[in-house]
Amino acid sequence: MTECIALLRGVNVGRAKRIAMAELRSLFVELGHRDVRTLLNSGNVLFKCARPNTGKLALAIQTAIVDKHGFSAPVMVVTAADLAAIVRENPLLRIAVDPARHLVAFVAHPRSLVPLRSLMEEPWAPDALAIGSQAAYLWCAAGVLDSKLSQIFARRAGDTVTTRNWATVLKLHAASNATA
Repeated sequence: MTECIALLRGVNVGRAKRIAMAELRSLFVELGHRDVRTLLNSGNVLFKCARPNTGKLALAIQTAIVDKHGFSAPVMVVTAADLAAIVRENPLLRIAVDPARHLVAFVAHPRSLVPLRSLMEEPWAPDALAIGSQAAYLWCAAGVLDSKLSQIFARRAGDTVTTRNWATVLKLHAASNATA
């Protein structure tokens, strides 16, 4: 069994697209996954599955959410090994001093990062952007909401990414390592 992490985009943010974490865990169990756990209340699900085709898993989860809850939410799935690589690869750790202002943008497929690479040619200081092999990394010096980089990145990326702050990424990494 392979440890995977599903990251749901836009779930439990504001009043729309609400799912209780107990219901979300049940949905994953109904899909045949094991050792299902959620982290925080923002659509982070850790689970084990026999065949980790992340694209097929994401599509099955998205379809189940529409069927059971009546709304669509983009889903990105990474294996625990991929998450570990994303954590190791982070090039912004020298400057990202506050985990709440440091974001990791997860993509369904690395090719989704290609159109975002042109943003690296822009001068963002004091913010910073790096694009790795499987994720993008943003440092929002004055805070995420006030960051021009964060706003433009979100507009350009659209539904192809979901972000988590560095503190959440490290919690997911620790939780996925705890059962590996």
